[in-house]
Amino acid sequence: MTATRSTSPFSILLADDDRLQLDTLQEILEPQGFRTLLANDGEEALEIARQEIVHVALFDVHMPKLTGLETLQLLRQFNILLPVILLTADSSSAVLHQAIQASASSVIPKPVSKNVVLYTLTRVLGRSYGHNSDRYE
Repeated sequence: MTATRSTSPFSILLADDDRLQLDTLQEILEPQGFRTLLANDGEEALEIARQEIVHVALFDVHMPKLTGLETLQLLRQFNILLPVILLTADSSSAVLHQAIQASASSVIPKPVSKNVVLYTLTRVLGRSYGHNSDRYE
C-alpha cells in the first residue's frame, strides 16, 4: 500500500492492477488535496479498507483475484456505507446493471478523464458527506 499526506479530510482508496492507471488517478487526485491509498488488486483493497479510514473507493471492474464488483460485494459485508465508484473500459449495459445491483455510487469509463474523475468524485462526496462540490469544478 502507498499512502500520501494531504490537507484534505478525505482519503480515496484506488484499486487497479494497471500501475499506469493507479499513477494517473493519483496524479489527478493528489494536487486537489486528497490522500490516496493504492492497491494493486481487490484483496489488497479490502485489507486497506479494514485498516485505514477511507471515504471513497475507486475500483477497476476487471482485476485479477477479485474483480471490482466482487471487491465491492465483499466490502459491503463490513462497510455498507462506503461510496464506491467503479472504473471500466467496458461500459456495456450488462456492466452498468451489475454496478447498480451492487450499489456502486457511479461508474467512470476508461480511459479516465481528469474532469470526469473530479466531477464524479465531487458529486459522490457531496451526496455522502455533504461536501461542497464547487471546489473541484
